Amino acid sequence: MIKIGILGYGNLGKGVEKAIIKNKDMELVAIFTRRNPNNLNVLTKSAKVLSVDVIEEYKDKIDVLILCGGSATDLPVQTPKYVKLFNVIDSFDTHAKIPEHFENVNSSALSSGKIGIISVGWDPGLFSLNRLYANAILPDGKDYTFWGKGVSQGHSDAIRRINGVKDAKQYTIPVENALNAVRSGMNPDLSTRQKHTRECFVVLEDGADRNQVEHEIKTMPNYFADYDTTVHFISEDELKKNHSAIPHGGFVLRSGKTSDENSHIIEYSLKLDSNPEFTSSVLVSYARAAYKLNKEGVSGCKTVFDIAPKYLISKTDEEIRKTML
Repeated sequence: MIKIGILGYGNLGKGVEKAIIKNKDMELVAIFTRRNPNNLNVLTKSAKVLSVDVIEEYKDKIDVLILCGGSATDLPVQTPKYVKLFNVIDSFDTHAKIPEHFENVNSSALSSGKIGIISVGWDPGLFSLNRLYANAILPDGKDYTFWGKGVSQGHSDAIRRINGVKDAKQYTIPVENALNAVRSGMNPDLSTRQKHTRECFVVLEDGADRNQVEHEIKTMPNYFADYDTTVHFISEDELKKNHSAIPHGGFVLRSGKTSDENSHIIEYSLKLDSNPEFTSSVLVSYARAAYKLNKEGVSGCKTVFDIAPKYLISKTDEEIRKTML
């Protein structure tokens, strides 16, 4: 059994617990939280629910620690810190900062002999793999990625970190005309702003300055500054009633030529009822890979590009060759 720990028990952490239940070669040993452990109601009654303050005591009791914090402020600190103690997986999704995050995690992981697999999920993650495969197959072509319509966990978390914000949900919405132009083979040149819009539903703390909050959202680099963004201020009851689900999905396309006569479009898509539960399932499959690779003596920081597919599944090499090849 692969012994798993979870750090953070929000939507992503809860999803990871559900994913572990579906994987019979894994055991959830402990859930670590910054909140009062006594206030957490978890599904796995055999798992310990503990303060993050005692996490070091589990250094030799956990094979892989899955980090379920946010990319804005949690993971840049947590991943380099905890890879000194555990093999770790994170879902760091600030694309522009992935190279910097990689270097920070790699340095810590090499010094500890552990493996840290970063930016795991569906984008970055599965979509990244599909972009790479499509580029390799159609070198003469153009990439397009569209997200949504759906709730972005990272962007919603970034809004909630703003002073005066009590709660928030952010929807990423593809621009339909742009998506249709790509599917038709027109190969349009599209700016970030032309491909997506962002819509935010925000609950303010009492006394918060809505103009200041809206300004901070719309000018936030790497998240909203490059998009047409609409901000709605609503009540907490309305948020719970109309925006409690966390759907998402998207499309990765590459349009390319293999000759002057023949053009091709590769399209990969996802439609997700629950963004965090699906992301969690990807994290758990890469936790298996981290365990296997570290047993083979591999250390350092890795991304989905570095992991052979056979490491993700619990079946043997012989089984996957027989049933999936």
